[in-house]
Amino acid sequence: MPTLAPDVTVLERGWLSSNNILLHGADGEGATLVDSSHSNHAAQTVALVRHALGAQRLNAVVNTHLHSDHCGGNAAVQAAFGARIVIPPGQAAAVAAWDTAALGYATTNQRCERYAADALLAPGSELAVGARRWQVLAAPGHDPHSLMLFDADEGVLISADALWRDGFGLVFPELDGESAFDDVAAVLDLIERLPVQWVIPGHGAPFGDVADALGRARSRLALWRTEPGRHMRHAARVLLKYHAMEEHAEPLAAWAAWCETTPLLHTLHHRVGAADAPYAAWCNALLRSLVDGGALALGADGVVRDI
Repeated sequence: MPTLAPDVTVLERGWLSSNNILLHGADGEGATLVDSSHSNHAAQTVALVRHALGAQRLNAVVNTHLHSDHCGGNAAVQAAFGARIVIPPGQAAAVAAWDTAALGYATTNQRCERYAADALLAPGSELAVGARRWQVLAAPGHDPHSLMLFDADEGVLISADALWRDGFGLVFPELDGESAFDDVAAVLDLIERLPVQWVIPGHGAPFGDVADALGRARSRLALWRTEPGRHMRHAARVLLKYHAMEEHAEPLAAWAAWCETTPLLHTLHHRVGAADAPYAAWCNALLRSLVDGGALALGADGVVRDI
């Protein structure tokens, strides 16, 4: 089993937040942080990074993509350390204008603290930190603009949400009716061709059995390709669970109001749920399925709680 070298520190986080990967530079060079987690956990991210840095300074935060669970701590980390914010190029204009619709925060009705980008990291370029040279790889599918970082010398892949130990992230373009399952397949094929020894995913612990993970990812992809409605219904439940994690506890009336004002949830109802029930009833059925499955709790006091 491969092991990670001490110049890479993985801060594994809970599911509302992405993992943080600290790439330590040579003496006097400083470090680079890959992804900054959710804004709810920004203070914890700053504390964890400060401890992991030791006497090093933090030069930059590099975002693999701009979903709120990967970049929500950008502003807090920049304020705490004076680090530059480096993002993929595809949404640079949206970040500059803080276009929450284009960035997806308005569509999913999720929070993300505003930040400003200082530089771009384009696919095909290289990120140098210490003795490591990380290849910057395009990884569309989960998000059209997502990146992976690969150190070919050591066989270390920072995969973001393109590959987890047990699958990969929702394929967001598909939820809006845009074809992206082929992109997912192409990225999985790319990972298989690389001499990967160790994967650091966006969520969950690092792992070394890449072939096994790819097999499970391809099984999930095949199922979703065959039954795209299943992917969309899963996405609806994920949106509700994510919102519950953001709020921790919320009166049922506020939860219903959030559902009513979440455009992507309406889109999913239109595409897969309208034949089953009116919108409010469909949302309530999704909530009940999460409660019955043990993912959420609905108390006698009418409060929805994350568990």
